[in-house]
Amino acid sequence: LDDLALLVKSLMDVILSGLLLLMTSPVLLLAALLIKLGGRGQVIFKQQRVGLSGRAFMLYKFRTMEPDAESRRDALLALNEMKGAAFKIKNDPRITPIGRWLRRLSIDELPQLFNVLKGEMSLVGPRPPLPDEVDLYEPAQRRRLSVRPGITGFWQIKGRNKVADFDHWVEMDLEYIDRWSLSLDLSIMLRTIPVVLFMRGAR
Repeated sequence: LDDLALLVKSLMDVILSGLLLLMTSPVLLLAALLIKLGGRGQVIFKQQRVGLSGRAFMLYKFRTMEPDAESRRDALLALNEMKGAAFKIKNDPRITPIGRWLRRLSIDELPQLFNVLKGEMSLVGPRPPLPDEVDLYEPAQRRRLSVRPGITGFWQIKGRNKVADFDHWVEMDLEYIDRWSLSLDLSIMLRTIPVVLFMRGAR
């Protein structure tokens, strides 16, 4: 990858994520208030994820599940709808009523803009996996970790939660890595806007 283009990508990440945080600050405050009023538990959910070159980092999201959601995950493994090294459940019983709306509107993802500012994530890239998911990767699938993970990417604009096969998900990520350019990033960001506004594939 071209070093100058990567530098521009990093600068774009910092500038755009900062602007987006300023623009969405009223939404961030309202979401935090609704979560706090909705019951016990932290407003921000923190979870270890795997980023560039396999380095671990703490990902931030608005909490959309019950406080004990992580401890209940193993009990729900049999309901996993994703084939391969990922975990997805339609109508996950751990999601709170407020959390369901935050997810449908993609507001729960906004705190990840802080991850972008910290250099742990990019605005565009493969979704950051859990450590136990990476443990299940086949050798070729580890190439997903050769770029910074992103908030949006091919997965979001080409199906999102409708994608039920992890191999297909990886194919999209590797296509992004192989085709990467600044213009591709801009195209994905623009195509993400209607996906979010019309809640395509969100749940």
